[in-house]
Amino acid sequence: MYSTSPTFLRLFVAILLCIVAPVSGQPKQIIVDADSGNEVDDLYALVRLLLEPKLEVTALNAAHWQTSHWTEPRSMENSHRVNQQLLGELQLEVKTLRGAPARMYDWGDRAQHSAAAYEIIHQATAKEEVVILALGALTNIASAVFIQPTIAKHLKVYWLGTTLNFETGVLKRNDFNALMDPYALDYLLDSEVEMHIMPINVAAAMEIEYTELKAAIGKHPIGAYLIQRWDTHLDGSRKKRVLWDLGLVSAFITTDFAEKEVITTSRDSGNRPIMFYKSLDAEAVYQDFYKMLLAFERE
Repeated sequence: MYSTSPTFLRLFVAILLCIVAPVSGQPKQIIVDADSGNEVDDLYALVRLLLEPKLEVTALNAAHWQTSHWTEPRSMENSHRVNQQLLGELQLEVKTLRGAPARMYDWGDRAQHSAAAYEIIHQATAKEEVVILALGALTNIASAVFIQPTIAKHLKVYWLGTTLNFETGVLKRNDFNALMDPYALDYLLDSEVEMHIMPINVAAAMEIEYTELKAAIGKHPIGAYLIQRWDTHLDGSRKKRVLWDLGLVSAFITTDFAEKEVITTSRDSGNRPIMFYKSLDAEAVYQDFYKMLLAFERE
């Protein structure tokens, strides 16, 4: 069974306000972990994050999607390349790091040792808190905690994954991001990492028609690049898509776009309070995205 606690709710709301609000006008530093080579939505989410003046992306980590049936032979490398291509389009310089090439191992040292995992460890040992937005498999983050368990209490992870029925309290883990590394998800649920999860049944509100999106951003150079990503994807003829990751990052940036609820998970899912996104104003998210993108001009 799942239950909510008013005490936990007040605690997490207070923490959330501290996380999102910039200190002394300085940008909030974040790490982003993205399987950008996999789908269409990652690039839209990354553009929104990278153009946000209140945020500083200190590392853009590549995540694998090796377990997928339509995976590339080297999916993490594909994500790494796409990350660098996007930064080139935006004319931005951000540290890009290779992550795990596949899910965590089955026994022994289960961690995937990668530049991304060690960057997380480095930052978490140097700072009181490290905020990570994870748009794919949780392998890089879970591996970092596996290698150095003491960093768990310093991490605040925002992740898209799972399906949660808020009426029955049933949590399912059969979605894409969860299945890319089931052990990594279990490991983090059982850890001290502070987790903020947007279930895919909530992010599903981000469905949009191709014609609407193209009309809104297609004449902008970066918008045209993003539309091309839709066109050239393996299922580029689709008339509608759900830009899942854009919903998560927009709700992180603008807390008014979403409603959250603290839920104590069942014993097989950590048995601890986790902040779940309960609703999302997709229309507000898209209008905000259009405004931010169309105001951007490359030098």
